[in-house]
Amino acid sequence: MKTVRVVAAVIKAKNEKGQPMIFATQRGYGDYKDGWEFPGGKIEAGETPKEALKREIKEELDTIVQVGDLIDTIEYDYPTFFSIFIFIFLKIIQHFIYLWTVFGARL
Repeated sequence: MKTVRVVAAVIKAKNEKGQPMIFATQRGYGDYKDGWEFPGGKIEAGETPKEALKREIKEELDTIVQVGDLIDTIEYDYPTFFSIFIFIFLKIIQHFIYLWTVFGARL
């Protein structure tokens, strides 16, 4: 069975009331449409999880980040592949705000 290694960013912040928030996004396409996920993606050959996370966040969010500590690693058997999820804290250093709209997206 195919193994896919994935890294995911857990981005923490506080809202205007000082309450903690964690960012996630809802998928708008594919087999897992409407499921929730953290930003990140597949770890490419030769990359460390932290390098992959930096690359993925720059590609997906046009954001410069400081990669923090490992939170946990979770293994999961999907029907057609096996996945290893590596969760890492992330701090935003510099970001640019964009609004992408996708057919069927909920804002």
